[in-house]
Amino acid sequence: MNRRSFLLTSAGGALAVPEFARSAKASVASPELTLADIAAAYADGRLTSRRLTQIYLDRISALDRRGPALGAVLETNPHALDIAADLDGERRAHGPRGPLHGVPILIKDNVETADRMMTTAGSLALDGWYAPKDAPLVARLRAAGAVILGKTNLSEWANFRSTHSSSGWSGRGGQTRNPYALDRTPSGSSSGSAVAVAANLCAVAVGTETDGSIVSPASINGIVGLKPTVGLVSRTGIVPISHSQDTAGPLARSVRDAAVLLGSMVGRDPDDPSGDAVGERFDTDYVRFLDPEGLRGARLGIARRFFAESAPLNSFLDNCVAALKRAGAVVVDPADLPMHGGAATAEQEVLLYEFKADLNTYLARLPGDFPVRSLADLIRFNDAHAAREMPLFDQELLRQAQAKGGLDEAAYRDARATCLTATRSGGIDAVLCEHGLDAMVALTSGPAWLIDAVNGDSDTGGCSTPAAVAGYPHITVPAGLYRGLPIGLSFFGTAFSEPKLIKLASGFEHTVDGRAAPRFLPSV
Repeated sequence: MNRRSFLLTSAGGALAVPEFARSAKASVASPELTLADIAAAYADGRLTSRRLTQIYLDRISALDRRGPALGAVLETNPHALDIAADLDGERRAHGPRGPLHGVPILIKDNVETADRMMTTAGSLALDGWYAPKDAPLVARLRAAGAVILGKTNLSEWANFRSTHSSSGWSGRGGQTRNPYALDRTPSGSSSGSAVAVAANLCAVAVGTETDGSIVSPASINGIVGLKPTVGLVSRTGIVPISHSQDTAGPLARSVRDAAVLLGSMVGRDPDDPSGDAVGERFDTDYVRFLDPEGLRGARLGIARRFFAESAPLNSFLDNCVAALKRAGAVVVDPADLPMHGGAATAEQEVLLYEFKADLNTYLARLPGDFPVRSLADLIRFNDAHAAREMPLFDQELLRQAQAKGGLDEAAYRDARATCLTATRSGGIDAVLCEHGLDAMVALTSGPAWLIDAVNGDSDTGGCSTPAAVAGYPHITVPAGLYRGLPIGLSFFGTAFSEPKLIKLASGFEHTVDGRAAPRFLPSV
């Protein structure tokens, strides 16, 4: 009998009674159940969905509301226990729908859910917005049998409000905290989703990314994050920043669980034109690409320049590269992007234009009597409620976006063309082709920086931009701790290379086993 089985069956075990979550100290010893563990426990009667849902709710109460007060969960689903009980009955009568049947999942609060929970993007301006139906990706998860447990905090407006923001802070939810060191950032913008998974407040969670908002918080919170190719997952019902870069994706404690969740999220949406480029490449079974020997024979290019100025992080990367080689990978080192960092100005221009256009379209869907139905309305709301909405930082990005014209302007078209050349034909695709690579590899981010309510984020670097701007897939896997703080290793490649990246990431995970559970320390 393994440790998880013992804890599931023991009368005094961590999953036997909700008391396991009464304190941060007790939580450290609690088992981090995989989706396979949960399915097995459901199958042989050691656990029910209602029981597990209650355990996670108790854990949220003990660790998120009280104790270390992580601030990861904005609200829980008032119907979660009833939904879980119904799914238990369905399992008894008809068997499971699949690997997510009865599994409690948390959803980032910029994704619409119909279970009497608001969708606010963390802003008080959208307080009271209850979507009439699920976003298509949520509907898919619900059809797979998932229990929508609640909505997670985020960097407000997905961190597109101020250049001096504090990641993980929103007007609605306050500051989310890193479970490894409570005085350090959780990164963003999928802060709450990443922290919730890291702290074992749910089985898996959904985040969204425009540039780094899945992979950075995943890296900094010691979990797996997968940003899919733009178009694989529907964006309908998600508060937008950029139609050229936005996508939802899974956050999990293992590559396998991320693959399971991704398979239930992808699918064609006739209302989202980004799916047109996918063609027949929608896949519902990414688990089949897992391979503990996935690095053997793979050709990997090491993108060194992201942390060129940091000797300690380059040393950390050297250890990762050594592990790749021991697992049988052929390494090209360095293999840097020709236009490294060259698209930053153009990307910002694209995001400002698209944010204005896309947010106006989204807000116009709200009821006619809703107080905020345009970007201009939002700016006025924040000014009128500055004491609550802007106690720490301003809204200069909103004002810059409002000053832009339409998407037909040459400045926008030229900036987008620059972005595509820099990251696709003159970027990722060029390097992959030149060296015959399966994927590029880099440290995902540096370690978490201190939360700074005065100056905002410090940022210790990251490699998210090329894949984000290109719309290409990117997965990060825990690579270990640096002075007590997690760092992830990234694998990114060309469009629709999720199967290859999952194979590589699972091979690295099997080789390194870099995840360490958080201990909720005040500092490191």
